[in-house]
Amino acid sequence: MQRPNVVYVFGDQWRAQATGYAGNPDVQTPHIDRLAAESVNFEVAVAGVPVCSPSRGCLLTGQTALTHGVFVNDVPIRPSGPSIADAFADAEYATAYIGKWHVDGQGRSNYIPPERRLGFDHWQVLECTHDYNNSPYYAGDCSEAITWQGYDAVAQTDAAISYIEERDAERPFLLMLSWGPPHAPYHTAPDEYRAMYDADDVELPPNVPDEVADAARRDLAGYYAHCTALDDCVGRLLETLDAQGIANDTIFVFTSDHGDMIGSQGLWKKQNPWDESIRIPFLLRYPDLLGREGRRVTETTIDVLDMMPTLLGLADVAVPTSVEGRDFSGYLRGGERPSDGATLIACYHPFGQWRADEGSPGARAYLDAIADDQERAEAHERLAGREYRGLRTTRYTYVRSLDGPWLLYDNHADPPQLRNLVDRPEHAETRSSLDADLDRHLAERGDEFLPSSAYLSQWGYEVDASGTVPYSN
Repeated sequence: MQRPNVVYVFGDQWRAQATGYAGNPDVQTPHIDRLAAESVNFEVAVAGVPVCSPSRGCLLTGQTALTHGVFVNDVPIRPSGPSIADAFADAEYATAYIGKWHVDGQGRSNYIPPERRLGFDHWQVLECTHDYNNSPYYAGDCSEAITWQGYDAVAQTDAAISYIEERDAERPFLLMLSWGPPHAPYHTAPDEYRAMYDADDVELPPNVPDEVADAARRDLAGYYAHCTALDDCVGRLLETLDAQGIANDTIFVFTSDHGDMIGSQGLWKKQNPWDESIRIPFLLRYPDLLGREGRRVTETTIDVLDMMPTLLGLADVAVPTSVEGRDFSGYLRGGERPSDGATLIACYHPFGQWRADEGSPGARAYLDAIADDQERAEAHERLAGREYRGLRTTRYTYVRSLDGPWLLYDNHADPPQLRNLVDRPEHAETRSSLDADLDRHLAERGDEFLPSSAYLSQWGYEVDASGTVPYSN
């Protein structure tokens, strides 16, 4: 029997809270909502390193950021084993990648030669751009850039559909489609989608401070417009699988690389340990094996790091010994979960592409609205980010900075994470237990939780005054 096809579709910076099936009353995602009704839905899917390049490196190699070396943006990936494409190709799969790459680290607009594509054969890719309506890419082995027509996510979806329709039907395929939206700039979706959202009607989560409420509503309106545009793309992909008669024997995944704060906790963008940054949607549909009855998974978390081995396991393809993620395929078949139910979350080096002094208007508005100098200084420190290690369990978030215990939330009792329990005596036993669990996870990873300067020195990365590895466009 032929192995299943795999279609892996992911947005950039799409947080778990921004779908209809997750209970958001504002965003319109009818196709994804229908997909959720037919899929395994990991309700606590986590980006263990919630920033673009590191998360993508973990996805593509199944290895931790301190193994493949991409713990900041815009550095070259150095995997110590086969990639996801290599592993599937060894099982006679065709492999294709379309869209945003962002692990080459040789300039965001430069051609990526075949030897740096981690084994992918079909190639319609650019390292990174967020100019969605003027978006270049490279096709195959041609080193001359061409431009996607119109809004790039729609054109990239067209290319993915063409790939599916024109494939060799005798050979299974792995297709990864990586969209740039809904990542900022938020207000660049096609007009018909932006017209669907009025900032005045957006309902804010309770963890958005009043000082940034207007900016958050504006940004969420644009963000949701991107989400709805991409939802239509998901609908077209699912229709194509149906029309080709391969929906039942295709593993279809919808997910993201990490989330986006958009004003929650007074923060913007990613790399933070709060749920808006670390939690992502993760739907997996495989009718031939798992049926079409939706299933909510609430008793365990899953990390981006686990997605490569899980997909390989579901396809009965050998998982390389170099992979450090966990294979959930046996669990999805009815077996035991392969973990203690917790995911390690980490920031190895906070870097400054989104710091308040040069970042989003919303972050600057937040600081400007704080009258007290000490409070403003503390807020600026929060916006700038810090190194941390932590655990996200199905119930708790526990985070330690280099200074010691930092955050503890009971996410069942306090979903918006408004009450930090870390210093409350009545929660000391919970904190102690989670702290010991965190030590165990770090020991299993061989992570000594060193200052970021140690990792920069180890890998030879140089950063500018904001902590960012300089890159060329």
